[in-house]
Amino acid sequence: MTGGQPDRVPCTPDMSNMVPCRLTGKPFWDIYLHQDPPLWQAYLDAVDYFGIDAWFFEGRLDFQYNGDVRFQKEIVSRTAERIVERTRIVTPRGDLFSETTYPIADSPTSTKKPIADLGEQLHLMRYLLREPIGYTTETAHRQKAAIGDRHAFGTHVCYPGFQLWMIFLENGLDQLAYAMHDGPELLDELHGLHERVVLREVEMIIDSGQFDFLLLGGSGSVTMASPLLFDRYAFPTIQKICRICKEAGLPTMLHSCGRETHIVKRCAEESDLDCINPLEVQPMGDCTLSELKQTYGKKIALMGNLHTTDVMLRGTAEQVGDAARQCKPRPQSAADEELDCKWDLPRRLCRLGAERPTAARRRSTAAA
Repeated sequence: MTGGQPDRVPCTPDMSNMVPCRLTGKPFWDIYLHQDPPLWQAYLDAVDYFGIDAWFFEGRLDFQYNGDVRFQKEIVSRTAERIVERTRIVTPRGDLFSETTYPIADSPTSTKKPIADLGEQLHLMRYLLREPIGYTTETAHRQKAAIGDRHAFGTHVCYPGFQLWMIFLENGLDQLAYAMHDGPELLDELHGLHERVVLREVEMIIDSGQFDFLLLGGSGSVTMASPLLFDRYAFPTIQKICRICKEAGLPTMLHSCGRETHIVKRCAEESDLDCINPLEVQPMGDCTLSELKQTYGKKIALMGNLHTTDVMLRGTAEQVGDAARQCKPRPQSAADEELDCKWDLPRRLCRLGAERPTAARRRSTAAA
């Protein structure tokens, strides 16, 4: 991410949710609803289990906010298969309601979203996208103690765009599409609100001095919108975040599942972004690693490109390894052969199909 030469090929599969939760042996609602353990701890336990390099972006500042919003939560339904939690969001300008369903063996999903009509309730979005007024580092210190010096310690922010706004809106993409056609000024106002919040978060993250890198999260930035909408609502904020972080010496990475070739092009050519992933292949994405590396490999670190829903889901350890090796560019000369540790092997190389590593193997991996 910083343009240097690694001493080893990182093995960093993207297993941030399903695998860690399954390894706990607990109902998934224990992790997501009851924080027993919190997801970040379950992830670190999974990293230790498989002996891999952590891609830890769940570092957290405890942001502080004005006390003008209260969140009242209650369990409204419970079966052997799922728990439903209702949240009442009490604001000075009216109440909002949302519901989240927690399945026993899957990630939670929002089954009722708080904003029914963006045109009529835009004024309430400021209570959902809240600008912090301060922070403490209690959680970050606890997380860093758990990680020690074994892994990089990162945090994340979510930049503006359809991919994020849809989580607040009933019939999310439908509402946003109609707003884009009938009242684009609503989305411009929403973008301004969201950008102010995220830039304030970035300022505090840098001020805290706690983190090794910053992840810019925006899965589906093009898939859930379009290249034009990405350029209008997401990219200007990405440029600002990356410029601020570069000036502060904080490396940046962007994560956006789905179609990403357009994002790679814009970020490599017109931003200070350091790294981008997951560079998914068709049909989930549209990225060809060899083409992206040839065009942009000297400008930005490339991470990913294994077939998520085929090779990574169904492949054996050998098949995953073969697919990863195929991503490696062939050396063109003896010098290339000698220096070929510089190539960017996709970090989603996954050993989940292999046997559990022995303690000695894990120690050897950690020391490498």
